Amino acid sequence: MGAQLRVYKRRIKSVTATKKITKAMEMISASRIVKAQRKVAASTPYATELTRAVTAVATGSNTKHPLTTEAESPARAAVLLLTSDRGLAGGYSSNAIKTAARLTERLRGEGKEVDTYVVGRKGVAYYGFRELTLADSWTGFTDNPSYADAKEIAAPLIEAIGKDTAEGGVDELHIVFTEFVSMLTQTPVDGRLLPLSLGAAGAGGGGKGELLPLFDFEPSAEDVLDALLPRYVESRIYNALLQAAASEHASRRKAMKSATDNAGELINTYTRLANAARQADITQEISEIVGGASALADATAGSDY
Repeated sequence: MGAQLRVYKRRIKSVTATKKITKAMEMISASRIVKAQRKVAASTPYATELTRAVTAVATGSNTKHPLTTEAESPARAAVLLLTSDRGLAGGYSSNAIKTAARLTERLRGEGKEVDTYVVGRKGVAYYGFRELTLADSWTGFTDNPSYADAKEIAAPLIEAIGKDTAEGGVDELHIVFTEFVSMLTQTPVDGRLLPLSLGAAGAGGGGKGELLPLFDFEPSAEDVLDALLPRYVESRIYNALLQAAASEHASRRKAMKSATDNAGELINTYTRLANAARQADITQEISEIVGGASALADATAGSDY
């Protein structure tokens, strides 16, 4: 019984140390969510207005730009997947990877080749373990992305969509990231960035049925699109990175809270077991004392005779 009690005490000590770690990580993630939310709120208006500007240029001119005109028979698509660099965030990365896998399967079902671009060590490790080819990857900034990171990611994607498919280019650009809905809800989503869907973009840029202003373009609408569309891609990727970062922190906070609660329940369970083992030891000692006293009394009574 004494050995069993020592085992329970060691387990209680170990779980208590783990609980302190998970509680600290929960508090850190909770503090970072607020900052990430502010960044998302600050970047969204810029991305929305830039989308409206691109839509206005595209709809207000007859220019057929490769980044706004859909290919007659698209043959290749690029998929940008946003995951995390660190773990302990529940199903955050795995859910995004599953969404990307479904998107890839759908695109291949449409007869398109798929080039995969991945952000985050978790996604890179997933594809590397399965020996799947990646067109490019980026790591080291998923929990606190900057606009420079978005520009770095957007550069090869814009270059790829500007090329002909025969030269290794792509006809479509899709993105998969985790949308931050609330502290309790984070939803993996996929969407097409390019070619820009003018109907969807117009609906997203303002109210239903909103009329876009007419512009005169100098030097030309094509030159304006050349200047605006890279900024559009960068802003959308940056907003997605911020949404993903906020979702990562929220998922980690939720996972660490669950781990802390489970550790507390485990400590209570081991404490009850330790108390039961200690009580059993005390009961056994009392029984041995009573038995010894009884035997001594019987021996004394026998010697009197």
